[in-house]
Amino acid sequence: MRRFDLLTAYVIAASLVLPNAAVALVLKETPGLPPDLPPIEERLPSEPLVTNPEDLGRVVGVQGGSLHTLIARPKDVRLINVWGYARLVGYDEDLELNPDILESVENENDRVITLHLREGHKWSDGTPFTSEDFRFWFEDIALNKQLNPIGLPSFMLVDGEGPQFTVLDETAVRFEWNAPNPMFLQELAKARPPFIYRPAQYLKQFHQDYGNPEFISQIARLEKVRGWAPLFNRMDDMYDASNPFIPTLQPWVPRSASGERRAVMERNPFFHRVDSTGQQLPYIDRVIMDVVDSNLIPAKTLAGESDLQARGLGFGDISVLKRGEQLRDYDTRLWLNSKGSEISILPNLSVEDPTWRKLMQDRRFRHALSLGIDRELINKVLYFGLGRAGNDTVLDVSPLYQPDFQIAWAEFDPDLANELLDEIGLTDRRGDGIRLLEDGRPLQLIIELTGESSEQNDALELVAETWKEIGVSAFIRPSQRDTIRARAIAGSLMMSVWSGFENGVPTAGMPPIDYAPTREDFLSWARWGNYYETDGHSGTKPDWPPAVRLIELFDQWLVSASFEERDVIWEQMLQIHAEETIHIGLVNGVRQPVVVKGLLNVPETGIYGWDPGAQFGIHRMDLFFFENLLPDEDQ
Repeated sequence: MRRFDLLTAYVIAASLVLPNAAVALVLKETPGLPPDLPPIEERLPSEPLVTNPEDLGRVVGVQGGSLHTLIARPKDVRLINVWGYARLVGYDEDLELNPDILESVENENDRVITLHLREGHKWSDGTPFTSEDFRFWFEDIALNKQLNPIGLPSFMLVDGEGPQFTVLDETAVRFEWNAPNPMFLQELAKARPPFIYRPAQYLKQFHQDYGNPEFISQIARLEKVRGWAPLFNRMDDMYDASNPFIPTLQPWVPRSASGERRAVMERNPFFHRVDSTGQQLPYIDRVIMDVVDSNLIPAKTLAGESDLQARGLGFGDISVLKRGEQLRDYDTRLWLNSKGSEISILPNLSVEDPTWRKLMQDRRFRHALSLGIDRELINKVLYFGLGRAGNDTVLDVSPLYQPDFQIAWAEFDPDLANELLDEIGLTDRRGDGIRLLEDGRPLQLIIELTGESSEQNDALELVAETWKEIGVSAFIRPSQRDTIRARAIAGSLMMSVWSGFENGVPTAGMPPIDYAPTREDFLSWARWGNYYETDGHSGTKPDWPPAVRLIELFDQWLVSASFEERDVIWEQMLQIHAEETIHIGLVNGVRQPVVVKGLLNVPETGIYGWDPGAQFGIHRMDLFFFENLLPDEDQ
């Protein structure tokens, strides 16, 4: 993968897009749209984002059709705004950032960033998308204490200070900080972006500074909320897809015809992307999301009730899905799960109990636990040997990958594990061979997990068997997500099981936020993360030197001014994780089944993850289309 600094990447991206846009492109009207809409020339920006599908290894598609997919909860309708992945800037399949909604970006060392909009771009209701939508968000929402008591989000702050915001003209805004802010552009490309713009014309009617007070009071009563602020926040729904009336810039728009069990998303007639033949994207007219019990998703997919399905499917479903391909005329593709590990055991390094905390922070103990796991056995039993045994770290598709990070302290060596535990002083054992702590308690690890994954349960059973060989007992305790997180914050959580690092495919330009104790929802060090998040007002100050060093490196990344600096910082952080075995990963490189029925332009292989990737997002779901819409060559 080529590496560029952000400014170079944007210059290159512009050079790739502009020649396509400069060609005299004949726009084609989209069939089936309401007749009262303006013609396509008036619906698109003057410079739309032109995509040549062949440049991406795809083919020019045909517009039309309804895509059916299955979701487990009504609130999962928000995934339409993930999969559509229209972002100010977004990742491509090479994990490089490019302008998308924006026409271009001027980036001066991550300190002064100017965003240029596409002239003539419109919201899904046909109203202009302009710099006023950015100003409205920044001044009237983000800085309004009634709407947002905590102020600007953290990615907008450098040394606790927000940027100077300037509207340059109708299609350009500038953010300027006193020091580099490398988080800013990366944040805009997330699966759940911050939406630093809002449809001002729509939302102003609910804002006390702009709207009619009588109208606001009337709608507040209908919505059963007290006051204009909670009403505004309810109507300000850019992500959840629960308000069908709020304009959007995404490829599909939720419709009011949706219900509790079915959500209907229809094409955005003002979407800013077109293909190289002048067809407006997306190709697919509508996406229909049916809500079913999560346990039924594999069976209903097997029955052919979904045209595109990955959500709700796991590795264990692959063999059954493969057997049903010919009968139901679908294809099961195996994409790379981008997590650092499919399953990761997380010792709580900030546990309150002093005896356990001392043990957890002794890397010999963590090394011994890691050496006492037969990962190859787990890989064979749970993943048919198709995964890769090793640590919770970056995958080999990442430019930051190093083989040593993958294998450090990850071989199965119970003899060495026993030696390390003896070296710590855990030599006394009870009658069944389980070691005793220095205070006489048995060395029994209480491992908490959500119980949502049968694979996690099965893996822990195998881990517990081999840990007995080194005198370690494991007690598996199912719990709820919120309970586990609360116990972590309280310091009572001893050990937990989760999936590995969310971003197992980072580049140096991506923030290493998962790899340092910077957030309270990281179960390895929740109390330290809470301390960092609150600037020391709550939580516990880190007392473990590697954690302190990881925070120092993360803070250095935040003020770094070059890709080279960030590359060095990432390497040092990954080295610490490899040497310390902070997470005890089991198997990575596991495949995610993606069932495709009748669709073209869905990649045979891909990366399936949340950030970066937005699941289907970076693979351009707006280019997917139905094969049966192609003209019959025999006619």
